[in-house]
Amino acid sequence: MTFKEKYLAGEIEFEAIDDYVDEWNSGSSPETLARFLGLNEEEEDVWIEDSDEALKELLDREK
Repeated sequence: MTFKEKYLAGEIEFEAIDDYVDEWNSGSSPETLARFLGLNEEEEDVWIEDSDEALKELLDREK
């Protein structure tokens, strides 16, 4: 499962995103970081252009 799937299912806290980023950085996944995390284009844009908190708020609307 991706970070987004686990977060929306309530299995992990948002702060676990850092662990997923570290895993992606130390791995050899051919996926982009956003795809690895399970983020769509809008979510990726909010995360990059705004902040972690803005992404959290966007994802929380999907819960």
